[in-house]
Amino acid sequence: MKILMILANPFTNDPRVYNEAKSLIKAGHNVTVLAWDKNKENHSKEVKDGINIVRSYNTKFMNMLPYDIFRLHFWWNKGYKDALKLYKEKPFDIVHCHDQSSLPIGLKLKRKLNLPLIYDAHEIWGYMVSKHVPWWRYYLLKEKRLLRHVDHMIITNDVRKKIYEKKTDGDITVIDNYKHIITSKYIKPLNHGKKQLAILYIGALLETRFLLELVEVVGGLQGVTLNIGGKSGEIRSQIKEKSALHNNVNFLGTVPEIMPLTLENDVVFIMISTKDKNDITASTNKQYEAMVCGRPIICTKGTFVGDLTEKEDVGISIEEDKNSLRDAIMKLRDNHELREKLGRKALKAASREYNWEKQEENLVKVYEEITR
Repeated sequence: MKILMILANPFTNDPRVYNEAKSLIKAGHNVTVLAWDKNKENHSKEVKDGINIVRSYNTKFMNMLPYDIFRLHFWWNKGYKDALKLYKEKPFDIVHCHDQSSLPIGLKLKRKLNLPLIYDAHEIWGYMVSKHVPWWRYYLLKEKRLLRHVDHMIITNDVRKKIYEKKTDGDITVIDNYKHIITSKYIKPLNHGKKQLAILYIGALLETRFLLELVEVVGGLQGVTLNIGGKSGEIRSQIKEKSALHNNVNFLGTVPEIMPLTLENDVVFIMISTKDKNDITASTNKQYEAMVCGRPIICTKGTFVGDLTEKEDVGISIEEDKNSLRDAIMKLRDNHELREKLGRKALKAASREYNWEKQEENLVKVYEEITR
């Protein structure tokens, strides 16, 4: 089967899309990804690990617009035209849209070509843009209308599945952001057995992630090191500047390989705001990276991540304040036996359930069912 995936990013670092595409290729399908490269920074066509990548660029008019949220509405038309060109060159059998930001293109293709449409919601998109767009409710209403035309929906966890079951009567399958198992045995971190703690955060450098507070707290603690990095985010420059003020905080910038660093460090940090309507129910790559590496996490109580952490006893969930964060860090710093205990539980849970190999089976089943 020939599959067209569509997403509104340049597909240079999207682990969920990559894992899904690779799994479908492994199952014998052909996958092409039509990706929106807003800044025209990458090749228009390339093949990566068997995945055909075609990038869609802005028109001159789109480049004149001040914000990507405005350009997006015009990309729905541009991306649709680019997809039709691909179909004429090499017809595809099914359309797989990643997030609401690409779903309107998929709907137009479904109507034009009479093809099955899969909607893969990484985020609750209307909630995600609510931090920046005052008319965010428009996207919630638009999504609800578009859902009527979707043949199968993919969602990241059971909490979000319950949310979408109230919006659609269609089929929904949970495929979470779990990671590939990289080891069956517990690998000791560099500080194993020591009264020292190395904390790792690699990801989007956003204000809602409690990162400025993390730098401040770690900067005042003995025996603790923070390794923090990320390619983008609105507070990236602030993080870099504040990190330079502390000898025990290392700003790493862009990190190409996350897993080796995760294995070296003692604990992974992933706090998110309980006030963020999207993130509070989100599954995070950071948690699952930590679990397959056998590392505990520090996370936010009252979130999906916090609930899973407490359920499996694979880290410490805390309130969103600096005192709670300081206490959690000191607790893990002073008790290497606890760190190892939580890490071993994390690896055991990943091996049992929270791994991509099991999600791959669910993804392949979706394609088998939708094409019967």
